[in-house]
Amino acid sequence: MLFGLLVSPWRLRQAGILGMNARNANYIARYNPRALYPVVDHKLKTKKACHKAGIATPRLLGYIETLGEVDRLMRRLADMTDFVIKPSRGSGGKGIVVVAGRDGPDFLKPSGARMTVLDIRRHISDILSGLYSLGGKPDSVMVEQRVDFDPVFDDYSFEGVPDIRVIVFKGFPVMAMMRCSTHASDGRANLHQGAVGVGLDIRSGRSIHAVQRGNPVTEHPDTKRPFRDLRVPNWEQLLLLATRCQDATRLGYIGCDLVLDRKLGPLVLELNARPGLSIQIANGAGLLPRLQAIEALGEDELEWPAEKRVAYSRSLFGHARPRSEQAA
Repeated sequence: MLFGLLVSPWRLRQAGILGMNARNANYIARYNPRALYPVVDHKLKTKKACHKAGIATPRLLGYIETLGEVDRLMRRLADMTDFVIKPSRGSGGKGIVVVAGRDGPDFLKPSGARMTVLDIRRHISDILSGLYSLGGKPDSVMVEQRVDFDPVFDDYSFEGVPDIRVIVFKGFPVMAMMRCSTHASDGRANLHQGAVGVGLDIRSGRSIHAVQRGNPVTEHPDTKRPFRDLRVPNWEQLLLLATRCQDATRLGYIGCDLVLDRKLGPLVLELNARPGLSIQIANGAGLLPRLQAIEALGEDELEWPAEKRVAYSRSLFGHARPRSEQAA
C-alpha cells in the first residue's frame, strides 16, 4: 500500500505516480500555453467560453468588480434564499460561501451556521481585496445559482454539493473522482478541508476507492452510506462534457469540475489549468501510465471526434469490475 505512507521515490515511480515537478514541467508547461490561462483562471471568462461552446454552467445571478457596487449587490441578495458567492480568480475552493436558506435578515449556510448581512458584506469586500485570489491580486465577485444536486447522491455528501473532477489530457479523459462534502469540510468539496475523494472507474462511473485526509474509508463519515454502492448516472454524458471543455479552451492538460443538477442535468462548475494530484490517492493509482498512453497516440487518433475519444479512454483505462468485487 503506497498511499498515505512515506515510501521511496523509486516505489512511487514504479507505481506510476505523477509528482508535482513532473506535472509542472512535463504536462502543464508543455501542453498549457500561458496565453490561454485567463480562460480558466477567471471564472466569468470560463463561463463565457462554456456558453459560447454550448456547455451548460450554473446561472449567473450577479457580478461586481468594485466596492462601489457592493450596495447594489446586497440589495439584490436581500430577496434571495439560496445562492453561491465566489471569487472570480479563486482556487481550491477558497472564498466560496454557500447560502442555503434565510432566517429573517440572516443568511444560513448548509450546516445551519448563520451569516449576518454584515458578515456577507465583509466577505464580499475580502474577495474584492484579493484575499482569496491567485497571487493576491484585486478580484471580482460572482454570485451563482446554488446547484440542486441529483437525489442519487443524497447520502454521499453532507451539507453541500458533491462534484466530479475529470482530468482530461489532449482531449482524452484519463482519471476521475467524486469529491463528497462532509461536516468536517463545512459542506465544501475540498479534500484538504476534509471532504472524501472517491475514485471513479472511467469505464462505468462506479466507485473503486475512497479516501479522507489521505486515509482509506469505506463509508461516508457523516451519513454512513457505503461507497461501494456509488455509481454516477449519465456517466458517458459527463465524460463528453469534460472532453468538450478541453476542446473549448484548447488547453492540453486540465481538470474539469462537474455537477449533476436535479433539473438541469450535468453542469460545469469550473476548469483548472493546474489540477492537483490528490486524484491519484482517491483512485489508488498513478496518472503517469495513462498520460504516457495518450502521448503515444498518433496525430490521427488525436483528431478523433469527442465521442470516439471518450470511448477509447473507457476501454483503455476502465476496470473490469469494481475493486470491492474483485476482492470479494
